[in-house]
Amino acid sequence: MNDKQKQVLTQIRTIFDSQAFAVLSTQRDDQPYASLVAFAATHTLDQIVFLTPRTTRKYDNLTRNPKVAVLISNHQNNPEDTHKAVCVTATGTAVTVENQQKGELLHLITDSHPHLKSFSTDPATALVCVRVDTFFVVSQFQDVIKIKVSP
Repeated sequence: MNDKQKQVLTQIRTIFDSQAFAVLSTQRDDQPYASLVAFAATHTLDQIVFLTPRTTRKYDNLTRNPKVAVLISNHQNNPEDTHKAVCVTATGTAVTVENQQKGELLHLITDSHPHLKSFSTDPATALVCVRVDTFFVVSQFQDVIKIKVSP
C-alpha cells in the first residue's frame, strides 16, 4: 500500500469516526433500495456493522443478494459541500453474524451507539457485517480514488 492510499484510509477513518449514520444500498429483483443505518467500522476498516430487524426489506434484500454498498459522507448540507465534502462508498458482501464473532462486533456497534443496546439483544434483531472489498472516495466534487481492501 502506498503513502497516498494510507493517507486516504486515515481520511476514511476520520470520516467514519465523525458520522453516526450511513446509507445502505441493497437490491432485489433489479430494483435498488436505500436504507439509513447506524453503523460502526472495525479499526482496520475491513468490516462495517449495523443492526436491523430481521423483518425489514433491507434484511430480506441482503439475504437474497448479499452484495451491498454503504455510503458515508461528511457533508453538512451547505452549498460549499460541493467542493469540501468527502463521500466514501464501501462495496462488499453482507452476512448475518452469528455466535463466535458476534460478541466483538456487537460490542463495536453498541459502544458506538449505546442507545441500541436493548435493541441489540432482541432475538428479532440481526447483527449484519459488511465485509468491505473496495472503497471509492469522492472529494472535490469529482476526484475519485479507489482502494481495494481485500484481494
